[in-house]
Amino acid sequence: MVKPRTILDRQRRIISRHWTFPHRGVGRPEIDPEVVELICRLARDNQSWGYMKIAGELRKLSIFISDVSVRRFVVRHGLLPAPRRSGPSWAEFLCTQAASIIATDFFTVDSVFGQRFYVLFVIELKSRVVRVLGITANPTGQWVTQMARNLVFDLAQAEVVFKFLIRDRDAKFTGAFDEIFSSEGIKITKTPVRAPKANAFAERVVGSVRRGCLDHLIIASEHQIRRVIPVYFDHYNYARPHRGIRLEVPEPRTRVPAPSRSKAESSIIRRDVLGGLIHITSVLREY
Repeated sequence: MVKPRTILDRQRRIISRHWTFPHRGVGRPEIDPEVVELICRLARDNQSWGYMKIAGELRKLSIFISDVSVRRFVVRHGLLPAPRRSGPSWAEFLCTQAASIIATDFFTVDSVFGQRFYVLFVIELKSRVVRVLGITANPTGQWVTQMARNLVFDLAQAEVVFKFLIRDRDAKFTGAFDEIFSSEGIKITKTPVRAPKANAFAERVVGSVRRGCLDHLIIASEHQIRRVIPVYFDHYNYARPHRGIRLEVPEPRTRVPAPSRSKAESSIIRRDVLGGLIHITSVLREY
């Protein structure tokens, strides 16, 4: 009634069920999509990193992946191999070099009586700190050169070192002006003709002082200008948040701890600048 082959087949099935291990897929396990995104982010943000370097950074985060896998995902997402995958763009270049660059320019202020005054300033590209060098109605080459001497002296006193100065081709910047900076190891970089965007940081300062101050005031005298301009740039350097430095202040004063909610209404006050043209909020130290 039962063939020997039937008994042997049943025996084989029993043995096979007893020794069956969990099934595993063929090949390597898939990489977490979040890890892939992290690999691409590291490749984009660090243009000089090779595949081994990225794998090493991942290992520091306890993510163990080979450089071969890193290469596969980097190439798959259209990123070129190191040393550079793109750029650098002008924004990346300026951010890298900003700590050693200053820019200078003039802006004019016209009084209600038709007299024109010239304001000479410099801006530090990294910190966005603006220094007003002088105000005059007659910006001769000799006067501009003296302002340069004053600036170099102030930088030496503060032990601040810069390597480049950006300026336009205004005739008021004479050869003597350039020599003052060259003697201190600062290279003069002239912008192309009729290219204000090449000195964009200085041009942005001019736009800010006009929109935030001069367009709302009636200037009657040089004395008024010498009073208004320092007050505005004191606010510009010590109280005004700047988008270019992630809403930080160029030269922040000592930060005061934020008050508790119960005391916030009585401890936060408003301080008016330039007759109420600018309002600054501050926190009282004692509640």
